[in-house]
Amino acid sequence: MRRGDLDDLAAFASVARARSFTRAAAELGLSPSALSHAMAALERRLGVRLLARTTRSVAPTAAGQQLLQSLDPALAQVMHGLASLADWRGAPSGTVRLATFGYAARTILAPRLPQFLLDHPDVSVEVIVEDRLIDLVAGGFDAGIRLSEAVEKDMVAVPVGPDLRTVVVGTPAYFARHSPPETLAELERHVCVNYRLLGGGGLLPWEFEEAERDVRLKVPGQLIVNDEVLAAAAVRAGAGLGYMMEHDVADEIADGRLVQVLASWCPRYPGCRLYYPDRRVSPALRALIDALRV
Repeated sequence: MRRGDLDDLAAFASVARARSFTRAAAELGLSPSALSHAMAALERRLGVRLLARTTRSVAPTAAGQQLLQSLDPALAQVMHGLASLADWRGAPSGTVRLATFGYAARTILAPRLPQFLLDHPDVSVEVIVEDRLIDLVAGGFDAGIRLSEAVEKDMVAVPVGPDLRTVVVGTPAYFARHSPPETLAELERHVCVNYRLLGGGGLLPWEFEEAERDVRLKVPGQLIVNDEVLAAAAVRAGAGLGYMMEHDVADEIADGRLVQVLASWCPRYPGCRLYYPDRRVSPALRALIDALRV
């Protein structure tokens, strides 16, 4: 299709429906003479006579009528698409459904989401917090927030948090009873606080890196919980070793309330990503992405 053909086809549809160059020209903001010349040029390019002209009237030929029947739904769809752009202009509005997990809800959404809501009063946000992975499309979600390693490769992913590190910690009182482990194998003789993933995911493995190799361990312990607050309370009370986010215990490590062990086996890894299945997003989701990205 040549540049300008779409305009000429839309102009032809106006002439064919109005059956008048004068009325169609007024509708299009053109002179009748310019419109007539444009239609003659279109007919020459297509090699088909589209309009039957007399001194008193104009009407589509059989070929022109057939073209008009094809153009009407197509042009209506184009106009609908242009009208829908109004939803993408101005202040964002509508609802965003977001799926995430506890840590991201606590460290990413809790500090930033309230201000986003204040800044965008016409946007509603629904957040579902679950440990298990959720199919965004099947669940009707607009986006999710997960650790980078858990995001499918075909998703669009935006960083919304810093790189992370998970560390092994215990209290001085715990280490007064148990010698600090110096190797991963020595965790077998320690009391560890385990976390059970919701949704039948089993126990959360303790993940390390040894000789550039990823190691996932199941560790022994007296306590299994599916609540981060309860797990942390047990560790802070000296009931066992904890596998915790460095961000959550950095101050306690710094002032000696907790002691970190096995530090060389605990590397940093990519943090949380907001992800979604399509590069075309609503203004409301785009505004939320802009508010959360780092």
